[in-house]
Amino acid sequence: MPQSTPLPGSGYLVGGAVRDALEGREPHDVDWLVERPEAEARRAADVLTAAGRTASAFALDPQRGHWRVVADALTCDYAPLTGTLEDDLRRRDFTVNAVAAGLDGRLHDPLGGVSDLRARRLRMTSEASLADDPLRPLRGVRLAATLDLTFEAATRDAVRRLARRQTEAEDALPAWERVRDELDLVLLHPAAGHGVALADELGLLDTVLPELATCRGVEQGGFHHLDVLRHSLEALNQLVQGFPEADAALRWATLLHDIGKPATRGPGADGRTHFYGHARLGQRLAQSALTRLRHPRARVDRVGALVRYHMLPLPRSEREARRFVHRRGALLPDLLKLMIADREAARGPLASEAVRNAYRLALARVLAILDEPIPTPPLLDGEAVMRLLSIPAGPRVGEALELLREAEAVGDITTPEDAQALLHRYAEAQGWRS
Repeated sequence: MPQSTPLPGSGYLVGGAVRDALEGREPHDVDWLVERPEAEARRAADVLTAAGRTASAFALDPQRGHWRVVADALTCDYAPLTGTLEDDLRRRDFTVNAVAAGLDGRLHDPLGGVSDLRARRLRMTSEASLADDPLRPLRGVRLAATLDLTFEAATRDAVRRLARRQTEAEDALPAWERVRDELDLVLLHPAAGHGVALADELGLLDTVLPELATCRGVEQGGFHHLDVLRHSLEALNQLVQGFPEADAALRWATLLHDIGKPATRGPGADGRTHFYGHARLGQRLAQSALTRLRHPRARVDRVGALVRYHMLPLPRSEREARRFVHRRGALLPDLLKLMIADREAARGPLASEAVRNAYRLALARVLAILDEPIPTPPLLDGEAVMRLLSIPAGPRVGEALELLREAEAVGDITTPEDAQALLHRYAEAQGWRS
């Protein structure tokens, strides 16, 4: 039994909490089948509050009598036991989730979920149950990827059929928020690339991420040895292996960094395949996809910016490196991590050790500047600019300050006198004064 949640007066622990406990993991999401969900939820919240935790109980689904308790990172759901326990377990999605534990610790496993778990096998309780909730096929992908399970053949075929029906709009789609939550769990796992590849193999990518699915089979050549989709998955693998601390925004950006390529593919004057403008289009497509999936606005914007600038040429000199850091500082070091993963995923005929070494040197220049102490206050502030140039507050002041910031960042000016001279020249060139 989980140690972090109060036990109800009667009932059964069910679902993923039992599965996790069997594998020695402390569950954070706990499901109970009880006679009186509201009373048990309120009692649990009181016990947790008395223990010094911030806990609240509320009706999750009033019509069905489902209640939830949230206490920090712990979520406890209480549902009424309707019919027999075996009936409830048979209505669940996969056998590894169809195991219950009584308060005495005795397991109830009518479908052989424990054996499937030991065999690392993911098996549906029935195809009808799998079809009852349109999210269940995608949840199966998440379970297989994050728990190292393998789909049983009949279950794999059923998921493919359900995915095809969803793609052809014959079945209702799950709410996008639920899709987002499942995909986030996949992307934040060390097996992220495998999970997305499995979703594609089973036909689910066409429904949940059609923008990425269109990359399937789009050949690239040049520096690339994989089509756009497989390259994107390999880039995600490289990111997770090289930077396991990468957050959700960076992982999403890495997965979606080339989704603008299918629509921009074409021959160049040199006879090779090119994708001119794919980063700019990719920004719009990535932001559209994440907005549909109901991601927070801040994440949508950051992922879009990372996709937009992932093709920037790396600096070849210290001066260029300083300008790079100044202009893209808000995206660093994540932008560098994406660029590294992108490059490491490319092994085409144009990739060479010399090119890779030049790339490493350019990265080293940027990293060295990032390690420098935090800059001192600017040489001139807005008030000084207005006095110097005799201009009022407005866009010109911001333009002048940005000019000074970049000039100082690349080393063109180092003193207030340098800054004043530069502003005089700039104002004259821009025609700001007669």
